[in-house]
Amino acid sequence: MNTRRQLVLALLATAAWNLPAQAQDKPIKIGVTAGPHAQILEAAAKVAARDGLKIQIVEFSDYVQPNAALAAGDLDANSYQHKPYLDQQIKDRGYRFVSVAQTITFPMGVYSKKVKSLDALKEGARVGVPNDPTNGGRGLLLLEAKGLIKLKPNVGLRATPLDIAQNPKKVKIIELDAAQLPRSLDDLDAAAVNGNYAESAGLDPIRDGIAVEGPTGPYANIIAVREADKDKPWVKKLIAAYHSAEVKQFVRSTFKDSVIPAW
Repeated sequence: MNTRRQLVLALLATAAWNLPAQAQDKPIKIGVTAGPHAQILEAAAKVAARDGLKIQIVEFSDYVQPNAALAAGDLDANSYQHKPYLDQQIKDRGYRFVSVAQTITFPMGVYSKKVKSLDALKEGARVGVPNDPTNGGRGLLLLEAKGLIKLKPNVGLRATPLDIAQNPKKVKIIELDAAQLPRSLDDLDAAAVNGNYAESAGLDPIRDGIAVEGPTGPYANIIAVREADKDKPWVKKLIAAYHSAEVKQFVRSTFKDSVIPAW
């Protein structure tokens, strides 16, 4: 009887031990913005599947909801934002997130349906920039780098229109939601557009941009997870899949110079 009882207890213990592995068999949910982020994660998901990691991709149309969903537990990770944006979100909203890997860089470009160069902008031209602090500052820094405006010294990455020190053409800076900027080009004289939204709108920074960021800078996109999850095995598998040679080749062949692998 004792031997049978010990055997039963051993079998029960083995079954209980296996339960967490079964629970982890559910797909991890990763939030992305529609367009390149989603396409690249689809390529990474195929690689991850070979390592036993199932990924469910959840698409969003703005920059705010993927972080809110991650904080609420509706996502396990997201892949759509650069580090300065994440840092600002953590500061403003108290999120307990960490960046676990770099992914890709979208060079920001300035686009226009009315002029072929920034020099051709008329006095008082309306120029759009994203209305969130980090991407808005990024747009202003690009306009400064191309000589349209000059910012106050040492304003850093969070420049705002109030930090414009010199504006020879008296351009009017119009702050809009980043996702709305491509659709607002008919109403604006030019706009600084984030790469993922430009790509979704069929805009290529090399072909269509009248000004484009340089290849280096702090705006590499990242994979973000909750602090409590950063050391979990699935995170390592996700990073390995995303950083695979197969995904890098997919990025280069699909997006050319409009999206740059950051690993």
